[in-house]
Amino acid sequence: MFRFKFCETSALRSSPGAYGAGLMRLQTLREARWIFAVLATITILLGLLAPVASLPGIALILYTFYFFRDPDREPPADPSAIVAPADGVVVEIIEKTETEVVNGAMRRVAIFLSVLDVHTNRAPMEGEVIYREHYPGKFLDARNPEASVVNESQTWAFRNGVTTLVVRQITGAIARRIVAWSTVGDRVKKGERFGMIRFGSRTEVYLPLDSEITVRAGDKVKGGQTIVARLRKETP
Repeated sequence: MFRFKFCETSALRSSPGAYGAGLMRLQTLREARWIFAVLATITILLGLLAPVASLPGIALILYTFYFFRDPDREPPADPSAIVAPADGVVVEIIEKTETEVVNGAMRRVAIFLSVLDVHTNRAPMEGEVIYREHYPGKFLDARNPEASVVNESQTWAFRNGVTTLVVRQITGAIARRIVAWSTVGDRVKKGERFGMIRFGSRTEVYLPLDSEITVRAGDKVKGGQTIVARLRKETP
């Protein structure tokens, strides 16, 4: 059962990744404002024709509230822990050359987000946002490995005194919008929200090769909470 406890403060506006309260946040729900407006209009018009005709619209409105839920998460205290940048299922763990920021071999952990998962993306570690770049592209099923190459995406890089991590938000067959709440130069805490993807997608995190991977393909993870890897060197 939802706790409809909204949070919207000046601090939240100035720090897009700041933690909110409860399961629903105005910052996240704002991304659905046009969806709600269209669904409400159609539902009202159908209801005027016949009350029963409005039921599908009401169901879609309730689902939209469910999709845009944004629960608080408490990141692990372990300074070496890297947390999942998204909710979903780990679909791939491979060694891959990262060509945008690090320009070297890294270990990529890919997470598939279904339409039932929370779609807020969270910083895998504490650090500074040093890179953000958006790329247009196709909308293949996000479970397809080719989606990582050809789909619309947005690449982020987070850096601290120990390492640099790269995160990619990738659209899917249903998801058509990537949302950024942070920008280059922002300082984020581990588990802070930096953006979201709407309706089914893929999020990848690129880790140093010597990281200790703590998940396997098929594992269910929670963004900002599940430890996906540990750095060999402790963060400051």
